[in-house]
Amino acid sequence: MKTILLLGAGKSATVLINYLLKETAENKWKFIIADANKEQILLKTNNSRFAEAVQLDITNDRKREKIIQRAHVVISMMPPALHFLVAKDCVEYRKHLLTASYLDTNIKSLRDEITQRKLLFLCEAGLDPGIDHMSAMKIIDAIKTKGGTVTSFKSHCGGLVAPESDNNPWHYKISWNPRNVVLAGNAGAKYKLNNTIQHKSYEELFKNCSCVHIDGIGKLAVYPNRDSLSYIPLYKLNNVETFIRTTIRYPSFCEGWNAIVKADLGNATIEINTDKLSFVKWSAAIIPFINDDNQTMLQWLGLFEETMVSVAAKTSADILQFLLETKLAMQPTDKDMIVMLHEIDYTLAGKTTKIESSLIVKGEDSLQTAMAKTVGLPLGIAAKLILNGQLKLTGLHIPIIKEIYDPILKELEINGIRFTEKEI
Repeated sequence: MKTILLLGAGKSATVLINYLLKETAENKWKFIIADANKEQILLKTNNSRFAEAVQLDITNDRKREKIIQRAHVVISMMPPALHFLVAKDCVEYRKHLLTASYLDTNIKSLRDEITQRKLLFLCEAGLDPGIDHMSAMKIIDAIKTKGGTVTSFKSHCGGLVAPESDNNPWHYKISWNPRNVVLAGNAGAKYKLNNTIQHKSYEELFKNCSCVHIDGIGKLAVYPNRDSLSYIPLYKLNNVETFIRTTIRYPSFCEGWNAIVKADLGNATIEINTDKLSFVKWSAAIIPFINDDNQTMLQWLGLFEETMVSVAAKTSADILQFLLETKLAMQPTDKDMIVMLHEIDYTLAGKTTKIESSLIVKGEDSLQTAMAKTVGLPLGIAAKLILNGQLKLTGLHIPIIKEIYDPILKELEINGIRFTEKEI
């Protein structure tokens, strides 16, 4: 019996689990879900007879290897640092592997073995990275097919709170891994702007953020995301004048987060002593960066409370994460929202044209989130395509080739993830 193994049943796996339960029932496949919290699996599957729930410590080599051997396709929703444990086993036992995380050097080191064993390892197949790659490459390939030349590429994406659930001064709520929110941008960013390579440090990222306009939403802020330059050759845009990938937030978020970064309150490396430490004492370094625009936000987050830091914390980042999870938690009926915008300029027959392709997806509630839908569905669709024999590709890939992106985007449209495109 064809078997799908899902490792991880956290925030971003909810919609993926529902999708695979349905496909498993229809195709008579086996669906195994493994997580450190078995009760969480049973809650999300509603004790469905079409899923087997397994409690698993992913670092337990023997148990991990044993369960991976049972699968045909493995989907890893584990934290990025743990993917390599899974990847090595998938190579050893000849299993296809799908992840939503960035392709790192550890996984790349397995490229030759993956190819030799005729396996498909598909990384960056979630939302961002993932749907952003697929939708952008569809446009780029279409431009090239008709003889056009892309001169500028800007891609923006962010997970936000939906307007109807927006009731805090940050205009933000946590719909994905809160640790990733704390650490976002800490590696800085590099990109290409008007034929000039730009570098921005972590301390510069959130200062004076640029803005874009999204139809139906309005003005949103953007800040550069990681290493955009590495995608220029992958997108085959070596002569492009501008190439930048950004993260979308509401403008006020950048104002508040800039102060947090300047005060180094997200530091995850330096250990601190929290004994008899109050929140206001912990956050004292932020005082020089308080202004009329961010004071309400910082106060609302709890930075100036006299109460003691009660959370078990080793670093400043741990305390900040606790506050975010407490103050910016989604309530049961809250809705999140995914917003994506591609701005692509190209020339054809001496004429310059700009394409704007936008996506807005809203969640249903705090469990069936837009984040879970857009991260999980591409992975589920890819797994189905592999098991049905529709995706025969092998090797190590991200979803930038038509053989991958075309069928996934078509089914995403059926599931309500649909782009609106216009030429300017």
